[in-house]
Amino acid sequence: MTSVTSVELNYLVFRYLQESGFTHSAFALGYEASINKCPIDGNLVPPGALITFVQKGLQYLEMEANLSNSDPELDEDFSFLQPLDLITKDVYELRQIIKEKRKNLQKDGDKDKDKELDLEHEGERRRIRDKERHEREKEREKEKDKERAEKDMEREKQPEDHTDREMVTDQEDKVNLKHKDNGVFVGPEPMDISTTSTTQPCEIPSSDVTILEGHTSEVCACAWSPTGSLLASGSGDSTARIWTIVDGSSRSGSNGPSNVLVLKHVKGRTNEKSKDVTTLDWNGEGTLLATGSYDGQARIWSTNGELRSTLSKHKGPIFSLKWNKKGDYLLTGSCDKTAIVWDAKAEEWKQQFEFHSGPTLDVDWRNNVSFATSSTDNMIYVCKIGENRPIKTFAGHQGEVNCVKWDPTGSLLASCSDDITAKIWSMKQDKFVHDLREHAKEIYTIRWSPTGPGTSNPNQQLVLASASFDSTVKLWDVELGKLLYSLNGHRDPVYSVAFSPNGEYLVSGSLDRSMHIWSLKEGKIVKTYTGNGGIFEVCWNKEGDKIAACFANNTVCVLDFRM
Repeated sequence: MTSVTSVELNYLVFRYLQESGFTHSAFALGYEASINKCPIDGNLVPPGALITFVQKGLQYLEMEANLSNSDPELDEDFSFLQPLDLITKDVYELRQIIKEKRKNLQKDGDKDKDKELDLEHEGERRRIRDKERHEREKEREKEKDKERAEKDMEREKQPEDHTDREMVTDQEDKVNLKHKDNGVFVGPEPMDISTTSTTQPCEIPSSDVTILEGHTSEVCACAWSPTGSLLASGSGDSTARIWTIVDGSSRSGSNGPSNVLVLKHVKGRTNEKSKDVTTLDWNGEGTLLATGSYDGQARIWSTNGELRSTLSKHKGPIFSLKWNKKGDYLLTGSCDKTAIVWDAKAEEWKQQFEFHSGPTLDVDWRNNVSFATSSTDNMIYVCKIGENRPIKTFAGHQGEVNCVKWDPTGSLLASCSDDITAKIWSMKQDKFVHDLREHAKEIYTIRWSPTGPGTSNPNQQLVLASASFDSTVKLWDVELGKLLYSLNGHRDPVYSVAFSPNGEYLVSGSLDRSMHIWSLKEGKIVKTYTGNGGIFEVCWNKEGDKIAACFANNTVCVLDFRM
């Protein structure tokens, strides 16, 4: 067995002291140990050699202690041992520690695995809280449905009693814009979408639906490649998948292995909650897919499913991740309260931004070097690579800020919060420009339309869409800060909205299992699809002829859209 000599060890310590800036200590050791007479070629010793050496020793001890345990369920992360244990205890004592901890872990696991995970991550607690909230929503909705049904019965009996209300006819489910007596624009009355008159005629036929099966847990994220016919999905089963969607592909329901690549985030066992794929994003060229996971790591994959890089620095789940337009930097926001910019080519972190006092919930690039972050601490920070302080601070929300999005020109920032408001901010001032207060419950997400200056639809008005737990989607005139439409077709919280590339349509996905496609010109549902689980995300492909939706029942659906 190879052993290290005292001469070699002295040299490594000497180099460590030098590299760490302890020049006096290095000089004293160099003099006393006659380092200048040492036969070692310093050019061959890489920086940080002593640290690497010590870490390798610790890893060896970890391996030795774990592997000798003859336990088939080997813990992949060897997370039972602390560095201090490894330095101060022998292998026999380490094995005892592992045995004890495994026993305790099994007991706790048998009691309640989910509760264990709740305590592990603030993010997981948030998710459980959301689920409970959704259950309560559903109970309330059931009661409301009963009331609605009773009211409808009464209406049918006495139609003349309702002449003073604006009725929506079967032929025309449009939003009527109301004006107050003084002529000030108030915005529309919410649309009463009568399900009998609108959903049946425009239900998307099953011949236009491809169901992608393969995930073994809920699918929480999906994104089309900006260049090809590739669709990426991320799931709680610790995998992401890249599906090749071909026109006229088999619609039998299950897609064979020929057109799907499985990107495993853990070797061996799946369905590990700590490896949930929470977020994903394609680079602008569509050549690389980035995924963020509950294990705190970001990963970069090629289109053929090869893992290019694993980016590790976060100490908690990654909730949001975005490529900049140029594609040289990747931005991640984590439960550990920080955001990190990664140099994709060098495969290393460039800068960590530690401004928030709570988990970072969302991040969004303004341009190639600056971006916004939002958090459970109610704050929004605009940061810039190279700057050690935020270049702008937006304070005003009274609840967790769930989402931030820059408009197409990067001049206005929209945000939405658990405080039931959405806000518009400008870099030119500290206070919000508009405070959008028409929702009745928490606003989960927002999206800008691909219209107005700086877009491929410059002659159309720029609008903002907000989706809420009050089961509505609202469209806002950004210049005036006024409500344009309230789209009331869902019965449960709306988790996702997406504009078509031409800006003429909006798709919304809800926990009520339905996906509605709205015409923005007419303010009505033109197509609808109901799946077999709550919908977490919806997205259009770049041509605007396909919509993907990911469901809680482990499936991804692709819908052909033609008008």
